[in-house]
Amino acid sequence: MYGHKPKPPEDPGRIPNRQLISGAIIAGLCGYLTWALLYYNYLGGYWYWPLYLLTPDSWYMRGGKVFGPGWWSQYIYEMIVACAIAVIFGRVGHWGEVWRRYVAPVLHRARNDSASPPADPQADPAQWPELRAAGAHSAAERLAEEARVGRMNDVDLVRIQGAWQAVRAGRNSLAAFTDTVLRHGAAAHGHPSGARDLPARTAVHDLVARQVRIGTAVDDPRNPYQHRGVGLALDPEVLGTSLLAVGPPGAGKTGRLVRPVVEALCLQALAGQVAVVAVGAAGSGLGADEAFDVVVKIGRPDSAYDLDLYGGTTDPDEAAGVLAEALIGDMAASLPGGDSRRAATALAQLLGPYRAAHGRFPSVPELRELLDGSKAAVGALREALDAAGQSAQARELDARVRQAGTPGDVGSLLADRIALLDRPAFAEFFHTSGDRRPFSLRALEHPLRVRIDLPERGHAEASRMLARLVLAQFTECAVGRADRSLFACLVLDDASHTITAEALRGIQRLRAANAGAVLTLRTLDDVPDALRSALLGAVGCRMAYAGVTTWDGARFAEVWGTEWVEARDVTDRQIIAEEPFTKVLHFIRKVVTGKAVTTQSVTVRRVERERWSASELAHSVPAGHAVLSVTSVRGESGPPVLVDLRA
Repeated sequence: MYGHKPKPPEDPGRIPNRQLISGAIIAGLCGYLTWALLYYNYLGGYWYWPLYLLTPDSWYMRGGKVFGPGWWSQYIYEMIVACAIAVIFGRVGHWGEVWRRYVAPVLHRARNDSASPPADPQADPAQWPELRAAGAHSAAERLAEEARVGRMNDVDLVRIQGAWQAVRAGRNSLAAFTDTVLRHGAAAHGHPSGARDLPARTAVHDLVARQVRIGTAVDDPRNPYQHRGVGLALDPEVLGTSLLAVGPPGAGKTGRLVRPVVEALCLQALAGQVAVVAVGAAGSGLGADEAFDVVVKIGRPDSAYDLDLYGGTTDPDEAAGVLAEALIGDMAASLPGGDSRRAATALAQLLGPYRAAHGRFPSVPELRELLDGSKAAVGALREALDAAGQSAQARELDARVRQAGTPGDVGSLLADRIALLDRPAFAEFFHTSGDRRPFSLRALEHPLRVRIDLPERGHAEASRMLARLVLAQFTECAVGRADRSLFACLVLDDASHTITAEALRGIQRLRAANAGAVLTLRTLDDVPDALRSALLGAVGCRMAYAGVTTWDGARFAEVWGTEWVEARDVTDRQIIAEEPFTKVLHFIRKVVTGKAVTTQSVTVRRVERERWSASELAHSVPAGHAVLSVTSVRGESGPPVLVDLRA
């Protein structure tokens, strides 16, 4: 984020600040005490004997002049002794390190501040120099005035910068850009909703860098040196590889990850950069209704929007494939053939004829009747096809009728699963022609903010089916977009029982489509055993919260792998002094450093170890913390880092 400065190279022998300061002070006091004992003759004048030995006695005879040879020789001798004491105790107290660490940077900053030239108004970003360089002086003046009086926020800044980039890329004209800015000021090129900010912000954002801060890397030896004490943030560059967070209930997945990420994506949507779809249980706190353009509250009568069961497509085969994934994707492995293709074929044999006859897809009750093999429903559909002259579609319907009730037919299973949506609570939803406006994920080409509330209470299985439906529709629509300039992101709060083999294939395709997904799980046990390792491999960002089980930790430890480290075995042996002078020096050193004089024997070995073991993940991650690793869409990856999500 803004203001981040890389740390200097790691120094394994770096002395801690407190020890350095205290040692320097104690060394200074000891040096001053030694000088005072000599200078004030507390030890007698015997320390002058080297001077008297090297100079004539006549220089010191009574009656000698002040500033004479004897006075000068004695003065120079005292300075030499004082410098020797300073050098000795300075080396013991590491005064040079104190100078380099504390004094020199202050002097360097003061020198730079005094030598820096006055700021050039034309180079001030608030003066929009790029607009002035292109000749749009009037637009630059208007925007600078808006910023000066406080009518421009960070969303306006990023949105207008995006509009200017469109001008530079040739997608818009300079005249149109200037005219819009002069008429609307900071509100120019606004979001279709007219909103320029969210009702309230709860996280720390840097919209210029498109980042949201989620915590701080702990100053812990298990973290790489360059990451210790550094703030950690997420942006579309890493969310484009998708993120999986695993942690028990109450670990903070929603409050400390999902909510900040959704808030950041909503702000970026207002700036015209992102389309976001947030899915969670009703009341999960993903954001206020006012923070979204579309709020689908499934099962609630106050919902202004409905969810398109077929994803806005007109292709019966595509609609059948997505719907089959939602209905029986979690049990596809137990079906004949091991996947949901037979279910998709059975649905297509009904959806195609129905659309050909009525110009729309069937509603939930109508589809349930057809899957149940109701003679009245099937007869009415055949008559409509005959009246419309759709003989090919009539043959599709006849094939479905022949397969109904045969061994291995999935029609009855599909009817049982669709019955979970044919409930009184959902009677007003999933209509192909109704009063509510149906929302389709085909709208991902626009900077939309969408929240879908699932009916968790009393309809857990239906909620899981709908979550699978949204995930399948999102991967299909995000990849199928003609315009991929907007980053599209699906945030699925609690992806339990939604991960299937087909969903994994869809998630893997998102990275190339400028899209990503954020998924949270209480435990990897909510994913089929055969897909757990594949899921961790499909996402580029992995997050293990405090409280994960040992067997979940083992999966993370496996995917994070091992690293080569240097193991240092140090053996200390105390030095016993025999000479009186050596004993005095050892005593002074012990007073200064607080340690006895020792000699060390160091053995360095290179060993391979896990970055984070299963036991460490399960038992050594403090509450409110998580271990996070990220990968960018360019392939740059970072090591797993212990993050304090409360900082």
